[in-house]
Amino acid sequence: MSAAPERNPSAPASPFLEAFEEVSEAVESGAGLPTVARAAAHALDASAVVTDTSGSVLAVACLSPEDERAVLAGEGATEKTALRVGNELVGELRLRARSAPPEAALLRIVTTLIGQEVERSRAPERASEAAVGDFLADLLGRRLTDRENVVARGSELGCDLGDGASVIVARARPQQPTEGDWRARLLTVAWRGARSIERTALAAAIELGPRMLGHGAGVEEPRRALRDRELVLLVPGHGREPGVRAASAVLEELDGSLEGFAVTVALSRPAPDPVDLHRAGAEALLAANVAEGRGERQLSFEETGAYRLLLPAMSEDAGELQRFFDETVAPVAAYDEQYETELVRTVDTFLEADGNVARTAERLFTHRHTIRYRLDRVRELSGLDVGATDGRERLSLGLKAMRVLGIAAPGGPAREPGTEGGRVPSGGKDR
Repeated sequence: MSAAPERNPSAPASPFLEAFEEVSEAVESGAGLPTVARAAAHALDASAVVTDTSGSVLAVACLSPEDERAVLAGEGATEKTALRVGNELVGELRLRARSAPPEAALLRIVTTLIGQEVERSRAPERASEAAVGDFLADLLGRRLTDRENVVARGSELGCDLGDGASVIVARARPQQPTEGDWRARLLTVAWRGARSIERTALAAAIELGPRMLGHGAGVEEPRRALRDRELVLLVPGHGREPGVRAASAVLEELDGSLEGFAVTVALSRPAPDPVDLHRAGAEALLAANVAEGRGERQLSFEETGAYRLLLPAMSEDAGELQRFFDETVAPVAAYDEQYETELVRTVDTFLEADGNVARTAERLFTHRHTIRYRLDRVRELSGLDVGATDGRERLSLGLKAMRVLGIAAPGGPAREPGTEGGRVPSGGKDR
């Protein structure tokens, strides 16, 4: 594509040229269709939705989910413009101006640029969601172990795994009551982000956990209720770059399309051999669990630190990891859950503060005496003394096991004596 026309830097820039340059620069950057759509919407001062020829949404640049719904429904002054490359119809641009309608010449140029981007990034027809889900479940559940079979099944879905791939786990947790099937929207938006980087990326919501990732059907499932499904994205390509770029694009799309959600995106290491993708699935799941436990929005497996050492336990013998949690932190977490205290958070902060009570109290905005009281209660419940090296080590590993297993730490206002949060239920007061 030819470069944007040059202009005299000393001459005042016309709105037309500025708008053209903004969109053309987005195309030339190779950032993908969603970025181009956002640049177009900004340049035209409009809300925009790009769809393919079947009506499937490829990119959204709207002010809110309600704005997107209105544009898709054709409400108000929404205009529909066919996207063509040559004589071939490749999609449609749905546009709703926020102020004055855009100039006809500018709109024509922008739709041409968007059409070219759609054609460039257009994937083969998306396979049925069921077929993709079955493939990812078999692959990450280690029911596919023959390389030729893995590559052949991926090829049937338009995904070339010959050079390996990376795995992304994406999560969104609503922070307020949410109407509609937001999980389906999560899948659509996340897949759209990944496909903007790698057009043959696959996405599906599948069961992913200790039973799926381990060998044995006899592995004891953790007592917690496992998430029914995880949103998993498979990004083909050699090395780290495809997965890193796709994870960032997924996070950007989720941020822009899901308001009122806590979002987590986790990335595995690249698996050069597609037979090893079950390991990549385990890595992405572990990174997602650790990220949520830490309150982080994006995390790669390489950034999980010492948690990496627990990957074999999660993948091969999750029951043993669960038993270790049961013997250490579980009684403390159960107490927190029942009485809305913060013992788990306190011991976690204490360990992060290198066992310094004063720094722990400062980080938790409470009194040192309250911290000592809580740590004594932890010792009574778990039998582990944070004042002893063995006690600290076992509690630290117990907390790591909790996060690796994806067990959410109980949270709530501290209600034990020494705080001003209220009271605990009768019969269970800390004295």
